[in-house]
Amino acid sequence: MPSARSLQGLTLNHVSAALVAGTTSSYTTTVTTAVSIGGKFGTTLGAQTNTASPTADAATGAAFVPLTANQATVLVWGVNLAGAIKLCQGSIVPTAIGVTTTAGAFIKSPQFPNLPDDFAPLAYCLVRTSPTGNAFTPGTTAWAASGITTSAFVNVSTLPDRPVAA
Repeated sequence: MPSARSLQGLTLNHVSAALVAGTTSSYTTTVTTAVSIGGKFGTTLGAQTNTASPTADAATGAAFVPLTANQATVLVWGVNLAGAIKLCQGSIVPTAIGVTTTAGAFIKSPQFPNLPDDFAPLAYCLVRTSPTGNAFTPGTTAWAASGITTSAFVNVSTLPDRPVAA
């Protein structure tokens, strides 16, 4: 049985926001968030409908790194203590070579990013690019653009050990 000390400072998403890809490059949630970060309850983020996605990485403060042909990344959605939506980009890895606008299979899964201290994960998704389709920039490129394959969003209470690429 874990000691109370091992639970101190816990960061946890208490309810699934049912986060999904919106239209174009936006996101949608149907449930109000409830998170704790470092043991403190955060401000809630109400349901969102086709809301503009962040265009800067919450971990680095810089613009997202675009994916070029035959690459994959993982994107982690979350909120901060103030209840603002945040997005972080994981590693960019090569995929098998796809065929025209069909993305190739994963060779290995991209790795989750280092998350800021003021960040509670809500969901993650995996994105792959094809050899001849569009480049992909999180927050800018449409989820369903030609040559882009986006996984279903996986809603989480905490991040798993690694992204599940199927």
